[in-house]
Amino acid sequence: MAVYKVLLFYTFTPLADPEAIRLWQRDLCESLGLGGRILISSNGINGTVGGELKAVKKYWRKTREYAPFKDIDFKWSEGTGPEDFPKLKVRVRPELVGFGAPEELEVDADGIVGGGAHLKPAELHELVAAKDVTFFDGRNKWEADIGRFKNAVVPDVATSHDFARELDSGKYDHLKDKPVVTYCTGGVRCEVLSAMMIKRGFREVYQLDGGIVRYGEAFGDSGLWEGSLYIFDNRKAVTFTPDAAVIGVCAGCGSPSSRMENCGNSACRQQLVICDYCAAGSVRCQEHALEISA
Repeated sequence: MAVYKVLLFYTFTPLADPEAIRLWQRDLCESLGLGGRILISSNGINGTVGGELKAVKKYWRKTREYAPFKDIDFKWSEGTGPEDFPKLKVRVRPELVGFGAPEELEVDADGIVGGGAHLKPAELHELVAAKDVTFFDGRNKWEADIGRFKNAVVPDVATSHDFARELDSGKYDHLKDKPVVTYCTGGVRCEVLSAMMIKRGFREVYQLDGGIVRYGEAFGDSGLWEGSLYIFDNRKAVTFTPDAAVIGVCAGCGSPSSRMENCGNSACRQQLVICDYCAAGSVRCQEHALEISA
């Protein structure tokens, strides 16, 4: 039986010819039968690819042979099969993450200039033990519906483009003199977000190195994280252990759920928490809701 793996990765580094990198990455993935999504800009690369283990290993090895990518922190996770990534998209974009503010970002060979201090998972626990820390979610608001750090601030954003407006709103000015830890799935969004916060006067900003993925690998569900991790492929969500808490609430009947699905309204791009019964459109949904409330 074939074993499938998924790689999540990024690096901020100056790239002189993003289009040449795009062609190389596209051809490499196609030759190995990999699916996924890779974004490339003049500031680096950000991607998720998946496929059979042997092919993913070869991709990992070949990508690291390119000098600017040799230190990429690749995060491995279990795949379920070809359906994880039925397509391959490799594109050049002005930004690795769509914050809509490319002019705010300065990148050199060491990464983002002026970003937050990186914290390994164990260092995060040390900081929390020493200071009154505020966790600041760097993802879309709906991602936090099924999983987040305990007592985290979850900004009201539907896309990364909304963060500049949200930070400029004054809602979080009371945090500017306090230690703030930004976190996101694999770390890439927090690289940009922490730099944006520092430019706006937040004085003590940290970012969780490797994101929620690395934290989950280190502490599973025995630390400060609770719930499931939303991911942008056909798996939709993953947990770190069988003991993961279910903190999501079904939009249809109010029962606990960690399942995420597209909003039923074609004009709505949001993801919603929905239980298996509601997803199936079954009359059992209402019966289930009564069972939960009983």
